[in-house]
Amino acid sequence: MREVRTADGRVLAVEEWGTPDGAPVLYLHGTPVGRLARHPDDTVYTSRGIRLITFDRPGLGGSTPRPGRRVADGADDIAAVADAFGLDRVPVYGVSGGGPHALAFAALHPDRATRVASLAALAPRDADGLDWTAGMMEGNVRTAAVARRTREDMHVHLGADPSAPPRLPATETAVLSRPEIGRMLAAAYADAVRPGLDGWVDDALALFGLPWGFDPAAVTVPTLLWHGALDPVVPVAHARWLAARLPHATVTIDPDAGHAGHFDATPAVLDWLLEKPSA
Repeated sequence: MREVRTADGRVLAVEEWGTPDGAPVLYLHGTPVGRLARHPDDTVYTSRGIRLITFDRPGLGGSTPRPGRRVADGADDIAAVADAFGLDRVPVYGVSGGGPHALAFAALHPDRATRVASLAALAPRDADGLDWTAGMMEGNVRTAAVARRTREDMHVHLGADPSAPPRLPATETAVLSRPEIGRMLAAAYADAVRPGLDGWVDDALALFGLPWGFDPAAVTVPTLLWHGALDPVVPVAHARWLAARLPHATVTIDPDAGHAGHFDATPAVLDWLLEKPSA
């Protein structure tokens, strides 16, 4: 683990994967995991000569909490990580809760992102014309309701001990039951919540309760949106809403995939991120 210091004195915990001297790519993790989350097959990165850089969002794992943060606030943290590695411009992608943060970096630091990809990601909670929770699994609908209340309420909600885990459709369990994915996610979750629930609470509030703090239309670099049509965690309508507002978006909807289908989509997304702009 490497520590990066932000301009306001916070610490961001960073990891590297893949090829040490390879082409850098920044990855923004989902919720509630952290810097240990990534595609579990390292050859996905080494075969492409990628140096993958991941970090914990504030309050998760080894990163200093930042209560009340919005998605937009994450853009400067991403820039701080890029600065620490001497990266003037870099491709960036995010999965699920990481997708909006990747878009924030591209929107608010337009000279720093070469390309941006967002996989299985949420639209803003205040998305005009979008029925935000329609088709969403019950647990996330409850989280969205609590996110409209207080930070203390979210602590109680996420800290509750449910009698049974949420039931997921076969599209999700078929992917999540793969041993290598299960081991990776278990380790990433345990590390992310090791200091407590603050980071998860702030992620949930930023994603489920607050406006992002930037306009998706401000993303001017090439953008790739991937989504599974059968996603019960983040309904595909979120991707379609974003696609209509991102000026340079390429959209891929997999008709047979759910939320966890982003693992199988990752190799093609990495190939796209590494493409050179046409002359």
